[in-house]
Amino acid sequence: MIWYVLAAVLGLALIGAVAALIVTEWRSRPPKPVAASAAVVGREALDAVNAGLRRLTGECLRSGRSLPDLYAVVYSEERLGLLLAGAEETAPAPWTAEEDGERWTASLDALHRPGPEGEPALPYALTVTVGLDGPDRVLVDLSRATGPVSVTGPDEEVHSLVRAVIAETLSSPVGALAEVTLVGSLAGAGLVTGDGPHSSRLHTAATLEEAFARAASAAPGQPQPAVSDVTQIFRLIEGSSRIAVQGEAPHLFVVDATQLPRRQGALDTLGRGDALLVVGEAPAGWRWRAGAGGTLDTGPLGLEITRHVGRFA
Repeated sequence: MIWYVLAAVLGLALIGAVAALIVTEWRSRPPKPVAASAAVVGREALDAVNAGLRRLTGECLRSGRSLPDLYAVVYSEERLGLLLAGAEETAPAPWTAEEDGERWTASLDALHRPGPEGEPALPYALTVTVGLDGPDRVLVDLSRATGPVSVTGPDEEVHSLVRAVIAETLSSPVGALAEVTLVGSLAGAGLVTGDGPHSSRLHTAATLEEAFARAASAAPGQPQPAVSDVTQIFRLIEGSSRIAVQGEAPHLFVVDATQLPRRQGALDTLGRGDALLVVGEAPAGWRWRAGAGGTLDTGPLGLEITRHVGRFA
């Protein structure tokens, strides 16, 4: 009988020791941040994203491979993640392919080591911050949408988000070569205020047709995209070139939904690599909705945004 009692005591002691070990291990792990740090929200993040994209273009040029079908970038204080529409299971150094090749990641330490540096990230110049996913900063390449990107929701939230996108395009190192045109009523709507960015790359136009015509006269036509297999996301954004457009600055057009041309074919002259951001409800390739609490529903992209970029200030 004593052996049964002794076995039970030893069993309980063993269970207690294992439980104590688990608790100690759990307590020793640093807690995952629930809010973004100042480094993630600030300019430092954009400098890191720009460096990462330039390193990407440099590695691809050096190895003679096409640029990946990148539609979003996720930045944390330790890593940079690239979300790809077309899965590629082999990534150039220092990137590592994950999630069956639909995500490439690299540590910031690895990106800071010497390596080939590409030209300013022209193919990704319209990659702008849309907001935060918890502690991480999320950027989206607006040029990857097949049609307009519409933003709906409470006016204050929509305008603050659009204003922040315009400001970042004009001031971020990622968008250093991008052009922005405010169309119609938005040209005088205060989207770029007195303390906002002043740039020779910011233009205005009375109509979208006028804006497209001016942009077309400033640059020759862009090359046709390469044919490739696509994923579900890329079916929403196919038509954008995967190849670096040489010597042509991407263009972001911003227009109110009430002034969007309704005639068939009115948007056909939107250049490849350019993007059209529509304030309000409109037929669109990507439909986004800002919430009253500062969230953003990115629709078909499926990106979770807990605080949109207009709430950063």
